[in-house]
Amino acid sequence: MDPQSHQEQQQTETSRQHPKTMLLIRIMSKRRTWVALFVLVYGILLYSSWNLLQSILSWYKSTLSPSSSAARAVYASAMLGAVFGVISMAAAAAVAVPAMMVTWITVLVLLAFCGRRRRDLVVEAKKLTAEISGVVARILIKEGNFVAAVCAVLGYFLLVRKGAQDELC
Repeated sequence: MDPQSHQEQQQTETSRQHPKTMLLIRIMSKRRTWVALFVLVYGILLYSSWNLLQSILSWYKSTLSPSSSAARAVYASAMLGAVFGVISMAAAAAVAVPAMMVTWITVLVLLAFCGRRRRDLVVEAKKLTAEISGVVARILIKEGNFVAAVCAVLGYFLLVRKGAQDELC
């Protein structure tokens, strides 16, 4: 039996066993699928963040009183910072997942070319997955916290400034 026909036979057996898995792999390997997912995630994030922003600001306006305007501004700005921090983390994750997959695949292919056995590759793949996921999670959390802090500080100053202008008028 020639090696090429043996390989074709294995591929047809695999595709018969798991047609849904093969379809998912074929769909996810297309670049336009990742672009569509990226645009969809950003669209959902923008839509939900706009609605959440409007509800936080309407709550702030409805509870505005001269005696507690600073406390309300701190609370509202903390909420705005948290919302934008989570949104930035989700947006960065949408970009990081494909990059993480490419890095993971590249390292495994290089290890395979170095002559590693399949069992060793499985062990190394588990270690790589844990290490890459940990690094990505730490970076996403650090970036989300930074964005949240910046948005909270800016939101506080904008809300206090707006409150001061409303008192003058």
